[in-house]
Amino acid sequence: MIQSADTLKNLELRARDGALGKIKDLYFDDEQWTLRYLVVETGTWLNSRKVLISTSVLDAADWDAGELPVNLTQEQVRRSPSVDTEKAVTREEEAGLQAHYGWPAYWMGAGYLGGPLASPVGVVETPGYPAVPATAQAAIAVPPNVRKTPGGDPRLRRVGAVKGYRLEATDGGVGHIDDLLFEDLTWAVRYLVIDTSGWLPGQKVVVSPDWISSVSWSESRVYIDLTREAVKAAPAFDPSAPWDEEYARELHRHHGRTVPAGRDE
Repeated sequence: MIQSADTLKNLELRARDGALGKIKDLYFDDEQWTLRYLVVETGTWLNSRKVLISTSVLDAADWDAGELPVNLTQEQVRRSPSVDTEKAVTREEEAGLQAHYGWPAYWMGAGYLGGPLASPVGVVETPGYPAVPATAQAAIAVPPNVRKTPGGDPRLRRVGAVKGYRLEATDGGVGHIDDLLFEDLTWAVRYLVIDTSGWLPGQKVVVSPDWISSVSWSESRVYIDLTREAVKAAPAFDPSAPWDEEYARELHRHHGRTVPAGRDE
């Protein structure tokens, strides 16, 4: 089922032996466009500490009850390494979490959720990868020529920070990122919700990460391989309505794109 990142906010996470806390933000992998971590505020049971929880240990959400089961115990979370969620998450911090919980390392290239990985999206800036401390070398396999985010994991982006990024069509700006839509079983990001209110009053549209030609993270801009007119004429998106796969088919047909396998009639 398709859900929005906003629907996860304040969802209650429940460990096998009790409540963990509420989701405050998410991190996604900007190469494979997959949600990787939840930022969870634990509340009074852990002195309101914020922790990172991998999407690989989440069970199916109970959307009616507003709960998301997690295959962890409170004690595992209590003893987890500290991560400053207000700063960029470093690869060494991720390696520490991986070692503590036994989580798979998505950055090693296999894709821990299973199935084929999406094609990486191009970027404007491509500096080298930072040196990795010796304490993390055994747990990390660094691919060559990987992009760098100063002081953090070269792939991780916080959803809250990306909201507001300007979307650039081939012939000019068309709005800004308002939300992300993802598969609630695979955690793969299917679409970006674009608010065009500064150009098309009151209208929202969605675009697929597959249609992105490049991203400039330093300039907070996403470049898409569509014209402004194509976006303007696209089927409008209603975030208050249940997701409809027929809408997705209509959207792909409008842009002359192939509907992903298994989603067409």
